[in-house]
This record gives sequence, C-alpha cells and structure tokens, in this order.
Amino acid sequence: IKYKESIGKGTPIPDLPEVKRVKETQKHISSVLYKEDLGTGIPTPVTPEIERVKRNQEHISSVLYKEGLGTGIATPVTPEMERVKRNQENISSVLYKEGLGIGTPVPVTPEMERVKRNQENFSSVLYKEDLGTGTPTPVTPEIERVKRNQENFSSVLYKEDLGTGTPTPVTPEIERVKRNQENFSSVFFN
Repeated sequence: IKYKESIGKGTPIPDLPEVKRVKETQKHISSVLYKEDLGTGIPTPVTPEIERVKRNQEHISSVLYKEGLGTGIATPVTPEMERVKRNQENISSVLYKEGLGIGTPVPVTPEMERVKRNQENFSSVLYKEDLGTGTPTPVTPEIERVKRNQENFSSVLYKEDLGTGTPTPVTPEIERVKRNQENFSSVFFN
C-alpha cells in the first residue's frame, strides 16, 4: 500500500513498437473487448452432425436426462444381490455390531503375554514406572563438547552473554536499500 507514496514524477517513454504490440495483444485477450466490433455472423445450415450433437447434449444434460422416463422393468432379486446386501450390512459402520453373538474365549499364549509386555513398555504413561538404578557414565571430553553444542543450539540460551555490537555508519548505499525496502513493503515498518 505504501509503495506508491513517495513516487516522484516519472519520465514519459514514447510508445515503442514492442509496447504497441503488447497493448494490441492485451486488447485481443481482454474478456471485455474481444466482442467489440463483432460483425454479423454467417448462419450455418443444420447438418445431420449438428442434429446428432444436439441430441447427445440433451441426453447428457443433468436437467433433461430424466424427462420422458418411462416405467422401469423390475428385476428379480438374485442370490448375488442378496449376498451384496448382506455384505453392505456387514460393512456398515452402524450395523456391524448388531446381532453380535457370544465370542469364543482364546487361551492366553506366551506370544500374547510378550505382546502385552511390549505394549506396556511402549505406553507413554507406564514406560517410566519401575525404573531401576542406572549405571553412571563418566563425563568424557566428547560429552562436554556435545553439551556445549546443545547450549549453543538452545533456542533459549543463544542470546545469553551477548556482547555489545559494533555500530556501522549509515552510508548512502544503506539509505538506498532502506528506501527500496519501504517501497517493497506492503506494511510500513520503522
């Protein structure tokens, strides 16, 4: 919005051949101007091909495809249709639990026990329960280096102990860049 505020008067450029060509092309492309100067058309005779296309468009039309619809012929319910209906009822997210019979108990196998223990280990709540004592590892120079790097990478600590900066003089080049940034900016920053 602000990029037009401090624009001075520009130097008019004569219409070059390239500029004229672009303007002509834009006139031709324009969705407003392309119908201007439209002359009278030459009517084309209705050919069998045009008749065929019209009939197809009537059949394809989402409004007209039901017009003139006669009575249908009932089809008998076949065993295949019955099977599909039963499958649809089984697939249904509402009906799949209806008519649920008594289940057959499955014995707890060692494999099921192992899976249950693994699930408990994976649990985000239980994985720290019954935590035993750990084995202390000595602090090596490599561990010290990694800790220092982690502190450097930390999004909280990277500004701590920040020294004073060296001011740079405002040069004409910096002024020019600031003006350009203000021109490009859609929101004015101070």
